[in-house]
Amino acid sequence: MKCSILMTKTSEIEERLTVAIPALNEETTLAEIVSGCRAFSDDILVIDGHSSDDTVKVARSEGARVIFDHRKGKGEAIRTAATHIQREVVVFVDADGSHDPKDIPRLIQPILEGKADHVSGSRLLGGSSELHGGFDECFRLMGSSFITACINHRFKVCLSESQNGFRAIRTSVLKALDLRENITTIEQEMIIKTLKKGYRMAEVPTHEQMRKGGYSKVNVRKVAFRYVWSMVKYLYF
Repeated sequence: MKCSILMTKTSEIEERLTVAIPALNEETTLAEIVSGCRAFSDDILVIDGHSSDDTVKVARSEGARVIFDHRKGKGEAIRTAATHIQREVVVFVDADGSHDPKDIPRLIQPILEGKADHVSGSRLLGGSSELHGGFDECFRLMGSSFITACINHRFKVCLSESQNGFRAIRTSVLKALDLRENITTIEQEMIIKTLKKGYRMAEVPTHEQMRKGGYSKVNVRKVAFRYVWSMVKYLYF
């Protein structure tokens, strides 16, 4: 019964949902991601970071809209996308295959039910196939947990994580957040500003798959200070 209700609500929002996919050199995985997302929306928007491979060609061959950012990073891609979305709700999905489009109904359900304005997928609740216990993964998890703890303390909430790019948000809320970050720090910025401006934040379990192709564009050790500064800046100033 619960599954039936969820699918009914998903069908109701298909024409009100845009799926936005930031991408940079993801030709090997993008077709599968776009195809999976099309089960839930007929408006797929790929924000390309001026890929040197066939990412744009693949996106267009799959029927996605393609726009270009200014090569500043994932955050700038998300900010660029905001001006090209007219539908009521947008879901952001990574292009590397780490997010399963089948989780989209779970992400949008709290919005459909009027319980949230912004819903983040949680790898801490849903599990991750990428966190193998190496030093890089340990560093990443500790940093994420510290930032999440600071957010929880500041706003008296109980989120399990703050860095997952897999999320759904009302388009009106997205545009009202006045986002500024150019890199992946935008994900914590989105959560902090959602709470700071009085919008309703929720999270649901989603599983993080192993990257299916391409390569990571983020060196966490090099940008660690930017994560901490971004957190302090938006939490306390």
